[in-house]
Amino acid sequence: MNKWLTLLLCAVLTLTIAIAGPASASLQDDHYDGNIFALYGGNGSLVPPRSNLAQSLRIDRPAMLVFYLDDSSDCKLYTPVINQVQAFYGRAITIIPVAVDSLNLDRDNYAPTDEANYYRGLVPQTVLIAGNGDVLLDQAGILAYDAIDQPLRQYFDLPAPSPDDPQFRNPYETQINEFNP
Repeated sequence: MNKWLTLLLCAVLTLTIAIAGPASASLQDDHYDGNIFALYGGNGSLVPPRSNLAQSLRIDRPAMLVFYLDDSSDCKLYTPVINQVQAFYGRAITIIPVAVDSLNLDRDNYAPTDEANYYRGLVPQTVLIAGNGDVLLDQAGILAYDAIDQPLRQYFDLPAPSPDDPQFRNPYETQINEFNP
């Protein structure tokens, strides 16, 4: 009897695995795969953010809002760039990934310290806000690292980078694997 029960359990397990199929994640689709910053950007430390916009502005610290959806292929493709920004500016600015699904968009007006005030209905959307509240950059779409670096260099009064500076490498040219540069 024990032999038949073992055989039946093995058959059920095999059938379950065959029906379910393997788990897969892909940059090329709009399926939910989990935390896109950990999976595709190689850095799960960005979500949840350590502070919000109001806290950052209160201490006169620049902030970068990144509006995203976990199930957007464009947002998935953009995560390595955000990771690159964190590598170079993570100690000087507050990077705040904002899941659009978490925003309360029912109101008509928002305070300048509310992340929803800057959302324009597109993902990914990147907004750089100076410590005094001035908007330095507000663009939708997948931006290159230098599109974010340039206004930050101006804000911090940093010299222009050398063209062969490794921070300007294209994160998609020298990837370690499909997901992480």
